[in-house]
Formats: sequence, structure tokens, C-alpha cells
Amino acid sequence: MTSIQPNETPKKSLVSNLTFQILIAMVLGAILGIFIHNNYTEEAAKEFSGYIKMLATVFIRLVQMIISPLVFTTLVVGIAKLGDIKAVGRIGGKALGWFFTASFISLLIGMFWVNVLHPGTGLQLSDVDASTAAEVTDKTQNFSAQNFIEHIIPKSIVEAMATNEILQIVIFSIFFGLAAASIGDYVKPVVNALDKTSHIILKMVNYVMKFAPIGVFGAIAGVFAIRDLQELLITYAKFFGSFLVGISSLWLVLLLVGFIFLKSRMKTLLQHIISPLIIAFGTTSSEAVFPKLTEELERFGVKDKIVSFMLPLGYSFNLDGSMMYMTFASIFIAQAYGVHLDMGTQMTMLLVLMLTSKGIAGVPRASLVVVAATCGMFDIPIEGIALILPIDHFCDMFRSATNVLGNALATSVVGKWEKED
Repeated sequence: MTSIQPNETPKKSLVSNLTFQILIAMVLGAILGIFIHNNYTEEAAKEFSGYIKMLATVFIRLVQMIISPLVFTTLVVGIAKLGDIKAVGRIGGKALGWFFTASFISLLIGMFWVNVLHPGTGLQLSDVDASTAAEVTDKTQNFSAQNFIEHIIPKSIVEAMATNEILQIVIFSIFFGLAAASIGDYVKPVVNALDKTSHIILKMVNYVMKFAPIGVFGAIAGVFAIRDLQELLITYAKFFGSFLVGISSLWLVLLLVGFIFLKSRMKTLLQHIISPLIIAFGTTSSEAVFPKLTEELERFGVKDKIVSFMLPLGYSFNLDGSMMYMTFASIFIAQAYGVHLDMGTQMTMLLVLMLTSKGIAGVPRASLVVVAATCGMFDIPIEGIALILPIDHFCDMFRSATNVLGNALATSVVGKWEKED
């Protein structure tokens, strides 16, 4: 796939225009949602929320529709262009080294702030409805080492594509790409066909992104229609405030690392990814911006073969915002129930989260499922998930945007290292 040149300028106005449209959509969505919440019955507001959220569902499904073919075509072409197992191993080694370091730091930041600020200490548990956590806790029953391996290794590429299991598609694509590269010129027509297909899919991305403001509008309006934000913030002020301190610290670390490695180019990278960041924030879905992020990173100047290799791996292994939240939420629930965790136990929890959180990006509400499973391992009441469910959507907005920043940064830095080698 031919890289989009970094000095290409015609689409800059389009990007800034899209960003402006999304911001306006967020404001209008919030206004409409608050109006419905304040002027209609709870039943009517829930019905409205269900209908208006369909706009967000349509947008996210349109994006999901093109993720599988985009990952497969770009990754196979990228590996075929890399040409050998050594190159794949070199880039893969750099990627995994970055991912695990970033995950460890993110988990450590969450653990640090929840211990310093103690948001769960003294929390009143009398009004908590544990039944609301059933949807999440039920999923932890299948959360095991066997299930983890089965989730990573595909038994059918068709099934993996049908369910958008990115890591499974990545594994199949790596084998396919390496096999294609080893055959040589004989398979050039196949690689060229996949290259052209990836260009078609990226063109589809432009069409789908035109619907982004409408999708964000529906997502925001639907949430505000059924949530009393003022009441939520008062009830969860300590938890949400502590979470914002933690996620802000993580952003500072990521931005600092970005400036260390990319220097003045870091500002340019932020300009390129502002639209994906806002879309992820508005829809609470980092997956929703995968195709757009691919396009923007190539426009930033990262080689297409690096982007096509790094991003799919990043979406499975490098969810920095979610990682920070996992230690934060797990220890918060322990504090709320008065379960003492010494530092050794907390570090063990951190290492467990390092392993159990990998490769489950496709699981709905993945962060909460992992938190619930972790609580169960350390004798913390799993029903404590109900404590954070009411505010989780708003935390998820920040987590999703952070995940996008982390993956954009990882891809850009590894791309820079490869240029220097």
C-alpha cells in the first residue's frame, strides 16, 4: 500500500472541519439529552435514549464493517513488503517491548493514585444495587487461561472476521503474509490485488467518517437523557475526581515520552489525531477510530507497513487508558469493602492484570470484565462492580481517548526507530 505523504495538505481543512462538526455534535447532543432528562418522564427518557443511541450504533457498525478487511489486507501487504521473518521479528519485538512497558507504567499510575487518594475509603454501600453488575459478573465465569488461549488463537479466519476479533485476524494475517513473502514473485498478483483492495477500503473510511458527527450526537444525547450528571458527579465526586487525576497523569507521561522520542513532530502528530481522539471520546469506542487512525498515521509520515503491523497489535496489547483503570478500579472496590491489600499483594495483582488483560479487546466492556475477574482472584466481592457501573460510561470516554493516544504514539515511535535502522 502506498504511503500517504506527510506533506499532503488538501485534506487538512477536511480534518479540522470534521473535528469542528464532532465538537458541535457533542454540545448539541448534551443539550438535547439534558432537555429530555429534565422535561420528560424516566420511562419516556429511556425510550428516547434507546432510539437516539441507534445513530451511534449505526456509525460504530459501519466502522466495524470495514475493520476486518482493512486489518487483513494492510497487514498482509505490509508483511509481504517487509519481506522476511527477521524484519517481522524485529518490529514485533520493538512493538511488544513498548506495549508491555507502557502497560506496566499505566497499571502503576492507577495503583499509585488509588493508594494516595483513597477514593473508596468511607464509601456508603447501602444504596448499591448489586443486581446491576450481573451482566458483567456473568462473563467472568468463562474468564480462564483456557478461554484466554482460545480467544487469541483463531479456529476459523471466517469466524474471526465475522466477530471482529482483531488479534485472531492479526495472527492469521502474519502467517499468510510470511507465506506470501517466502514464495516471492509468484504471488505478486495476489499482494497487488490486496494492496488495491486496501485502498478501496480506505476510501470507504472517508465515506463512513462523514457520519461520525451524527454518531457522536446520538451517543451523547442517549447518555445524558437517562443520567443526571449533576447527581452522579456529586455522588461519585471522589471516585471520578481521583480517576481524572490518574488519567491526566498518564496523559502527561505519554505526551512527555512522545516529545522525548518525536521532539517537535509530536505537535504535528497531535494535530493529525485530534479527530480520532474526539470520536473515541464521544462514542466511548477506540475501535471506532481504527480505520481513521490508520489513515492519519500514514498521513503523518509513518510507513504503511509499520502502521498496518503496529495498530492491530496495539489494539490488542496496548490499551493504556484501560490498563490504568483496571488497577484503579480493582483497588477502589477493595477499599470500599474494607479489604486490606498489602503492597506485595497489589504488585501481584498488577502482574496478573498485565497478563489477563492482553488480547481481550473484542470483549464487550472488557475493562470491567477483567476488573471483576481480578476481584474474584483476590477475594474482593465481585458485586463491587456495581459501585462503578453508574459512572463507568464517563470514565470510558477518557479511557477510550487515552487508548487512541497510546497506540498512535507507539506506532509513530516504532516507525521512527525503523527509519533510523
